[in-house]
Amino acid sequence: MSFENDFYVDGVDVTVLPKISLHDHLDGSLRPETILELAAEAGIAVPATDEESLRRWFAESSNSGSLVEYLKTFDLTCAVMQTAENLTRVARESVVDLAVDGVIYGELRWAPEQHLTQGLTLDEAVEAVQVGIEEGIDEAEELGYSIRIGQLVTAMRHADRSLEIAQLAVRHRTNGVVGFDIAGAELGFPASNHAAAFDFLAHEYFPVTIHAGEADGLGSIESALYDGRALRLGHGVRLAEDIDVNGKDGDATYVTMGMLAHWVKDRGITLETSPTSNLQTGAIAQWGDDITDHPFDLLYQLGFTVTVNTDNRLQSDTTLTRELWLVADAFSYDLADLETFQQNAAASAFLPSEERDELAELISDGFVAAVAAARR
Repeated sequence: MSFENDFYVDGVDVTVLPKISLHDHLDGSLRPETILELAAEAGIAVPATDEESLRRWFAESSNSGSLVEYLKTFDLTCAVMQTAENLTRVARESVVDLAVDGVIYGELRWAPEQHLTQGLTLDEAVEAVQVGIEEGIDEAEELGYSIRIGQLVTAMRHADRSLEIAQLAVRHRTNGVVGFDIAGAELGFPASNHAAAFDFLAHEYFPVTIHAGEADGLGSIESALYDGRALRLGHGVRLAEDIDVNGKDGDATYVTMGMLAHWVKDRGITLETSPTSNLQTGAIAQWGDDITDHPFDLLYQLGFTVTVNTDNRLQSDTTLTRELWLVADAFSYDLADLETFQQNAAASAFLPSEERDELAELISDGFVAAVAAARR
C-alpha cells in the first residue's frame, strides 16, 4: 500500500500490534501488480497500465458515495479470479499481506458463485482458495509471521443460489470454511429473501454474519437478526439510526435507544465496521462526510461490541493498521482502546471458544510486548 504516514499511537507502531480481521473481502484484497499481470494473460482490458495508476483508479472509483457504484469496481477483480490457479494466487498473496500487517487471525469472505465463468465448480473454487490460504500461511511463516485464516463463504443477496451456497459452506466446514455471509446490493434484498438458506444453516449450527446497516437501515438489520440469526453484522453502522442523542453535559452524552439498538448491545452482537469504506459508500452520509462524523465512537462509548476492519483493502487503499490509526486519530483513542477492539474481534471470531481464548492471550501479550519494545 502507498501511505505517507507513520501509524503510531502512544509511541507504538500500530503495524506491530497483533490484530484480528473479521471483515475482509478476498476480491477486494488484490495487489494492483497482480491484477495487471493476470489481466494481461487473459486479455482483459484494464483502466490503467501501471500499478500506481491502477491503485488510484480503484480508490477514486470506489469513493462514490454509493454502494452500488462502489461494487462496480469488483467487475475487474472478479474477472481475473476465474481459474483455480488465479484464485490460489490471490488467496496466497492476500494472506501474506495480512500477516505483514500484523494480523494473527483473519476471515476472508468471498462469493464462489462469482468465479465459475471458466468452468470451475463451486467446490473446486473453494478448494482452490483453501490451497492459496494454506500456501499463504506457510509463506508468512517463512517471513517470520504467524497467522491463521478462515474462509467465509458468501452468497450474493440479489441472486437465488443462497441455499446452494449455504450447503457448500457446510460441506467445507472441515476444510477451512468457518462461516456464511450474504453480500451485494443491500437495499431491496433483505435477509428474509434467503430464509431457506438461513433455516438450513441454523439446523447445522453454522455461524452467520450478514451485511446489514450499510446501504439500508434498521429494517435490514432487523431482518439480518430475525431471519438470518446473524451473530455479527457486516458494517451495521446504521444501527445508530435507532439512537437519539438528547444532549451533552460535559463529557456525558445522554441518549435514548430503541429496542433494536438495545437488543444488539445487550446481546453483544458484533458490529464489523470499516471506517474508510463506510465513508466511500455513503453508509454514514446522514451524519457527515468525515471520519470524525462516523458513529463508531458513539457506539463504542455506549458499550456496543465494535470492531475495526478494512472491508476491501484495494478499493479503500488501506490496511487494518491504517484503519485503526484513523479511528485513534479521529477520536483520541489510546492503546487500551485499540486492544479493546482487537479483543472484541477475537471474542467474535467464528472459532471454538478455546481458540478464541488463545487469540485473546496472544493479543494481550502482543500489546504488552509492543509497549515494552517502544520504551526501550
